[in-house]
Formats: sequence, structure tokens, C-alpha cells
Amino acid sequence: MAMFRRKKDDAASQVEGDEKVDLSEDTDETATESADVTSEELTPEERRRRSRLRPREDVDLSNGPFDVDDAPEGDRIDFGALLLAPGEDVELRLDVDESTQVLTGMTAVIGEGGASAVQLQVFAAPKTSGIWYGIRREIAESILAGGGTADEVDGDLGTELHVRMPSQGPDGRTTFSPARFIGVDGPRWFLRAVLSGHAALDDDAAERAMEFVRTVVVRRGGEARAPRELLELTLPPELLAQVREQEQSAGESDPAVSPLERGPEITETR
Repeated sequence: MAMFRRKKDDAASQVEGDEKVDLSEDTDETATESADVTSEELTPEERRRRSRLRPREDVDLSNGPFDVDDAPEGDRIDFGALLLAPGEDVELRLDVDESTQVLTGMTAVIGEGGASAVQLQVFAAPKTSGIWYGIRREIAESILAGGGTADEVDGDLGTELHVRMPSQGPDGRTTFSPARFIGVDGPRWFLRAVLSGHAALDDDAAERAMEFVRTVVVRRGGEARAPRELLELTLPPELLAQVREQEQSAGESDPAVSPLERGPEITETR
């Protein structure tokens, strides 16, 4: 594995700062699905929440990503809710909420020159229904409202969302950042992977990125959690020491250089 770094500006509700979707909303069917409540008695907000619950897609997870109880043996780095096994061509970066310093996800930079990236985040989910249907619909609505594009595509792990996220370039023209959103509804957890860089455009690069996604192991824990609550990620002590050493070295060599940096992007200009 290559150098281990921290990366900022990746809160649970955004990807590369372009689309913002609330993933903390409580949509647990057990919170509102009382047998005594009829559809006429539901508020518009409750009806909207229920409409986003769907049975989990029939996806074969025997080759990953895995629940911790079903994972094959192997050497992995323990980040709490995520256990990862990066290959030789993978560099792991931390996604840290700058305001709270909370570790919200992991980004794997893959390939020569860091051509592709995979952002991973993991959330709590209901026992009996999936949340990927509702989440991808919210993401699509947000991106379309901003002038981007969003298309559902069948993939190896179920329905994918392929998007082009709009933003304004320094010259005032609109640029588009392509990305592929992958969602996996597991047992009481939901894993979201966002492919960017070459993996968002090139099928061969995407296949390599998906090979990494399939090695992911999720440890949800037995605690009661609201659906869409971000599962806690932690750093192993040896990696925490490595990150602090890199931050100190970066500060001493050049105060203007920050080890908190973004992953690779590809943009289209219109």
C-alpha cells in the first residue's frame, strides 16, 4: 500500500462538494409503520419517507462486499465499521469532516498516477428493507435540479447511478464531473461507493475499482442505530501515528502545504 493520507471536505452528505444529499434522515420503517395508522393519517413527509423504502435488490454478495460474519479470512486494516485490504496499487486516504474532525469515510486512490478513486461510506439500515432505492433517487433529483445528468444502469452489484455533476469553472463556464454511485444493502447496513476519475468513464478502470469494492468487509455492530446513521470509523494506532507524522513533516517543509487534499477528478467543460 502506498502513502496513507488524510483528505478533507467529504462529509456524509456530499461527494466532492458538488451534490448534497441528507443521509442522516430517519427512514426506519419501524418508526412509522404502525398497523393502526392509515395512509390518510400520514403527513406528506411520512408518506415521502415510506415511498423510499424498497425490498433489497437480489444481489449476489458471496464474492463481496462482505458482512463481517461472512467474510473469508485474510489480512485487513481495521477501521472500525470498515475492514479494508488495499492492494499494491491502492493508496488509502481519510475523509475527514473539517469542522468536527470526524472520520466520515475512506477514499482509495487506484492505479498509476492515482487515475481512479473510490470513496467508501457505510451507514446503518433497517432490518427488513433496503435504502439504496431512496438514496439514489435523492442524489439523482439533486443533481438534475442543478443542471447535471443522472442515469440508472444495471451493474454487478445491482442498480448503479451514473452522473455528471455540474459546477462553475474559474472562467465562468460550466464543468461536469462524472461519477458512478454504487449502493449495497447489507444486513442492517448500507455501503456506498463512489467511483471517480478514470473509473467513472472507463469500464476497465471501473472493473479494477469494483475489484477493490468487493474486498470490503463491513462491521456494523449490534448497537441500536437510526437508519442512515453514519457508522463510526476509527484509525488503528499505528496508522494514527503515521498520519500525525505526515502532518508534522508537511508543516515543517512548507506551511502552505496541507496533507488534507482531494482525490483525483476528471472534468468536462461546456
